Amino acid sequence: MKYLILICSSFLLFFAVDARAETAKDNYQTYCVQCHGLEGNGKGINVADMSTQPRDHTDAKEMSARTDQELFKVIRDGGQSINKSVLMPPWSSILTDEEIDNLVKHLHQLCQC
Repeated sequence: MKYLILICSSFLLFFAVDARAETAKDNYQTYCVQCHGLEGNGKGINVADMSTQPRDHTDAKEMSARTDQELFKVIRDGGQSINKSVLMPPWSSILTDEEIDNLVKHLHQLCQC
């Protein structure tokens, strides 16, 4: 069980927080769809304002060319870490290594590869 601590004026409040991990699909919906789209096809709402088009995660040929290590690294450390777009942010401060591993598996489901 995790705890959330709030300090309000002179009161200290403790709340129990459900420590249940988000699923990879939940994390994808939260952090990835804005650029990669609801279907993972690279057509998210941010695309119109981007100079580099996001990866189409449904493209089996393109996604099969990426190793799991590359996918993990780009999610954890951002696009620059593998000489790709600076628009792909690093998620290491938000996602755990286990959550990133699960996202890599989710990408395999999207591309069916």
